[in-house]
Amino acid sequence: MARANGMTGPCQLCGRHGVRTTRHHLIPRRTHRLKRIRKRFDRDDRLGRILHLCRPCHSHIHAVLDEKALAEVYNTRADLLAHPEIAQFVAWIVDKPAGFRPAIRRPKGR
Repeated sequence: MARANGMTGPCQLCGRHGVRTTRHHLIPRRTHRLKRIRKRFDRDDRLGRILHLCRPCHSHIHAVLDEKALAEVYNTRADLLAHPEIAQFVAWIVDKPAGFRPAIRRPKGR
C-alpha cells in the first residue's frame, strides 16, 4: 500500500494503528553511492526498500544503528526485528496509544 510521508496508518515495525508515519529507507540514501552497496543492490532495490514507521520506531532505529549497519546488515524488516534493542523497543511500544511520544535517546557516538 503506497502512501505519502506523514500519513496516518499502521507502523510497519510495531504495528500500532492510527499513528502518523514517516518513510524509513532500509538502505540509507547516503550509502547508495558506495561501491559495495551498488554491487550488492540494484538501483530499484536501493530505492524501493522503504518502511512506513511511526516517529518513535524511526527515531529509535537511528539512535541504535548507524547508516553502515542499516545498509549492510539491517536492510529488511525481519533483520531490524532480529536486533535485540530494536525488538525490545518494539515489544515495549506496541501497546502504547497512537499519540504516545517516548523520550528519544541520542544516537550513539554522534
